[in-house]
Amino acid sequence: MKLTIDGLAKEFPGRPVFSDISAVVEEGRRLVITGPNGSGKSTLVRILCAFNRPTRGSVGFEIDEKKLTHLEIRPHIGLVSPDMVLYDELTAIENLSFFAEVAGHRFEIPELERRLENIGLAGRGRDFVGSYSSGMKQRLKYCLALLREPEILILDEPTANLDERGKGLVDDIIRSHHGIVVIATNEKAELFYGDQFIRLGD
Repeated sequence: MKLTIDGLAKEFPGRPVFSDISAVVEEGRRLVITGPNGSGKSTLVRILCAFNRPTRGSVGFEIDEKKLTHLEIRPHIGLVSPDMVLYDELTAIENLSFFAEVAGHRFEIPELERRLENIGLAGRGRDFVGSYSSGMKQRLKYCLALLREPEILILDEPTANLDERGKGLVDDIIRSHHGIVVIATNEKAELFYGDQFIRLGD
């Protein structure tokens, strides 16, 4: 498994965001993207997830020595991001079921309840997400990201809105993941996860 970022640049009209970003990330490695607010961390995350296109450069993925297109890689990525949409008018189980079915998967309710329990939301699966605290919503995002057991985890502000127990849960998730982990953060405590770094805005 390998992620290759080659000469990546992004510009908006009249404003360059970043340029000449390159990295090769192998299986079992953790890439941390850091930089001041407005330096393009979330923009780079969206490019890696194939939601945005770069102005120049390329992103390549290989799994089992097979090169995948940006669209082919999406099912292999688990994303946690402030940009993720949760439906307040649905329960947690309904959110999980909906997003799984959109991706072509189906899970039985007991399995979804087990996944919610693992993420610290035991007994709350039938509650409307609109009643959740911001920390509970962040936990639900992790449940969604891990639902299909992705090879690549991409985490933008991974511990946002979480208490100490929630941060401990994220720590366990990151340390136990055997694929590739990409973390976009400014939190000093999260920089220690990285064995490779991209620093934007230097």
